[in-house]
Amino acid sequence: MSLVDRHVGFVRALREAGLPVSPAEGLDAARALRVIDLAERGSLRAAYAATLVKKPGHRAAFDVLFDLWFPPATTGLYGERPAGRGRAGGHALDLETAGRDELRAHLARLLMGGTEAGAEAGAEAGAEGGAETDAELRGFARAMVGRFGRQEAGPGRQNWFSYSVLRALSPETLMAGILREVLAGRERGGLAERTARQRVHDGVRRFEEAVAADVRRRIAEDSGVERIARSAVRPPLDQLDFLRATRADLARLRREVHPLARRLAARLTVRRRRGRRGRLDFRRTIRASLQTGGVPLNTHFRPPRPHRPELVILCDTSDSVSSFAHFTLLLTYALREQFAKVRAFGFVDTVDEITRFFRPGADLVDAMTRLTEEADMVRFGRTNYGHALERFAERYGDAVGPRTSLLILGDARSNYQPPALDTLRSLAGRARHAYWLNPEPRRQWDTGDSVAGAYATVVPMHECRNVAQLTAFVEQLG
Repeated sequence: MSLVDRHVGFVRALREAGLPVSPAEGLDAARALRVIDLAERGSLRAAYAATLVKKPGHRAAFDVLFDLWFPPATTGLYGERPAGRGRAGGHALDLETAGRDELRAHLARLLMGGTEAGAEAGAEAGAEGGAETDAELRGFARAMVGRFGRQEAGPGRQNWFSYSVLRALSPETLMAGILREVLAGRERGGLAERTARQRVHDGVRRFEEAVAADVRRRIAEDSGVERIARSAVRPPLDQLDFLRATRADLARLRREVHPLARRLAARLTVRRRRGRRGRLDFRRTIRASLQTGGVPLNTHFRPPRPHRPELVILCDTSDSVSSFAHFTLLLTYALREQFAKVRAFGFVDTVDEITRFFRPGADLVDAMTRLTEEADMVRFGRTNYGHALERFAERYGDAVGPRTSLLILGDARSNYQPPALDTLRSLAGRARHAYWLNPEPRRQWDTGDSVAGAYATVVPMHECRNVAQLTAFVEQLG
């Protein structure tokens, strides 16, 4: 594959992974390659990152794809020394035949900064020595993948796995032995132990990342880089599909709630400040134009009406959309200073007010836990939008008025129950604005038990699958 083909494929893979790379930026990256030494992989990575990466959150996906399209080695190469050789205790170590105890001892030295020679070089040369140690750790990881990561899958076929390498060497179990060696004769629990533990944790993380990167590289060599690129990269956090988020993803999203709310609040404030003039006062303008022969040189405006709308949220909290509902509730409550009043109602097949769980200063995880355990939202356990809408209108209909923006969150899948369109039409008619956010892709609306199309004829429905789409909607709401 030529350099041009690699460049084009790399830029295309970045776009498919969700990174916003324009054609002009792709050309900027190509021009940058003309002024660097292409043999220096670090310079190549820096040139691409400087021209193509816009946000810190995009860097992880960029690094994974860069390692696939511009790998640090190919099968059979191990750093700058011949494959299968290492240094342990001042003598050469054959990484292909050494026992597991010897390999684990060698890995322990690498986790604490390398072999004796590498550690001395690191102490004398600072960052340069650290870079040499990292290179040695990556080389060792490649050798271990070659030895332990292969599993035969049939005649002429083989699979590669990180798990078998980590199980063979168990790097996380080396901590006790390393601490005994480092803290020999010194008191436990002090700064030295904390420093050593942190170095080992960082080293284990780098080793695991190096193993995973080499496994991806070998799979790409066997199956094609385009194929592995599509499955190896998770989308950026702002483009992560709510309905496919893992528990770890939800924790990251919760951490994004307040920073995102601050950014949105700042944008909404700027938008209102720009529009602080009221409507044109036609009478005053015409009256003033009499002084200039009827030409309205000076226009006059009415004082602006201060308007802070009330927000009512009606939220499907069933398991199928729970991650979307929880994150959206947290965000709207973080934005509550933009509204005169915020009230939230959750439902599965009946409805309950859940505003009490989101008091100012409440812990996010605790609020979600209490909502699940204490709120009365379940009657028979099967989502029923029609019954929930009727119960909402019956019990909380006075919450919706001429100053209210009504926001409905859910996938509009009602288990083939009557949709109660007349009830929804009555609620939307009383509200100042009404919106529906649906976390399902638009192509799945009106499939199976979905009645999205029918509800969309009453309330404008927007696809809202990730933080980027939610951000765009909240800006529009303001």
